[in-house]
Amino acid sequence: MKCRLLASIIHIRQWSGDEWRNAMYDEYNALVKNDTWLLVPRPAGVNMVRSMWLFKHKFHADGTLRRHKARLVANAFCRLCHTGRIYQSRCDSSLFIYRHGSQVAYLLLYVDDIILTDSSTTLLQHLIGSLSREFDMTDLGALNYFLGISDVRHSTCLFLSQRKYALQLLECAHMINCNPSRTPVDTESKLGLDGVPVQDPSLYRSLVGGLQYLMFTRPDLSYAVQQTCLYMHDPREPHLAALKRILRYVKGTLDLGLHLYASSTTSLVGYTDAHWAGCPSTRRSTSGYCVFLGDNLLSWSAKRQHALSCSSVEAEYRGVANVVAETAWLRNLLRELHSPLSTTTLVYCDNVSAVYMSVNPVQHQRTKHIEINIHFVRDMVTVGQVRVLYVPSRFQYANIFTKGLPSALFEEFRSSLSVRPPPAPTAGSY
Repeated sequence: MKCRLLASIIHIRQWSGDEWRNAMYDEYNALVKNDTWLLVPRPAGVNMVRSMWLFKHKFHADGTLRRHKARLVANAFCRLCHTGRIYQSRCDSSLFIYRHGSQVAYLLLYVDDIILTDSSTTLLQHLIGSLSREFDMTDLGALNYFLGISDVRHSTCLFLSQRKYALQLLECAHMINCNPSRTPVDTESKLGLDGVPVQDPSLYRSLVGGLQYLMFTRPDLSYAVQQTCLYMHDPREPHLAALKRILRYVKGTLDLGLHLYASSTTSLVGYTDAHWAGCPSTRRSTSGYCVFLGDNLLSWSAKRQHALSCSSVEAEYRGVANVVAETAWLRNLLRELHSPLSTTTLVYCDNVSAVYMSVNPVQHQRTKHIEINIHFVRDMVTVGQVRVLYVPSRFQYANIFTKGLPSALFEEFRSSLSVRPPPAPTAGSY
């Protein structure tokens, strides 16, 4: 394998510049230094592991070129180093946790990009030194740009933005100079199977996929993008029109991003809503939820339900079960992060019957189709982890994930999700 890699690097001299050739040498040397593979004789009757080179430009947050990156991708398993004090999270396989006494560190890994945070500067430097001795790595300093997401620290919050990525999407769609829209979807829009097929379905799928990634910092796009995702297999002209409206909304809200605040509040609160039989082609319902830890939005979803609901209360209760499952996962994750919650999770629903069903042990005719969800939610309520409460629709933030809203209400709920412009610069920001 090593000989083949060297041969491919030498071969690339014929068609590439020094930058890419040097990037391949860097990748190859790093793989050898980190003892990534173990050479063994090829057993008889087995196939070789296929691999390929991927090339990418890496940029700084300001858009300037940082370096040329070559990456070798193989369908195999690399050898990992382990230490007794570092363990892999069961809730998130990309999260590694270190604890020694009162010292805690978290390492988030995506391929070869790492975020490392620690309870003290001393521990941070110690772990960086230990990792550098084991692996060929570069310390890029304080977090400011990660996987296309800009991370800016202010005196009051951490501001996450994908403005640069959003501009790239608009350029790809040839809509960089389009007229902006105030909302991503109107209140009457219901996409179906009608219309003429689009001329370039590949572009449609590419743009919808890009918008899905943009939702990492833009939960206000969730419902509109979810609707266009339903027709990626066979996009029609009405679906393309809906997609263009989302992009026009993105054009008018490029500066928006997600705010995260330092807070000692440890209350986990969820909001859930369902739009009963909202899909005109399948009559399935759309569920949506959002979960806050204090003032910080942690999780959100807009999704078409897998099964038909015979009533609005059934659709709402399926939504309750979805958000309760999500909060259970978050509670387990926080426990692994050594920050367990001592308070009950509150889940707000705007359907009185669904709230009543969460505590009423009596089964009746209209609940027989959702018996599993009922038992799951009631078990969580019984052990004291969850309370399901009523909230008027006027204050049900999850409405933004299930239907088109009037512009004023949409903007109010968007702000409630902490999707806002960046904070004004102050003397204390850095």
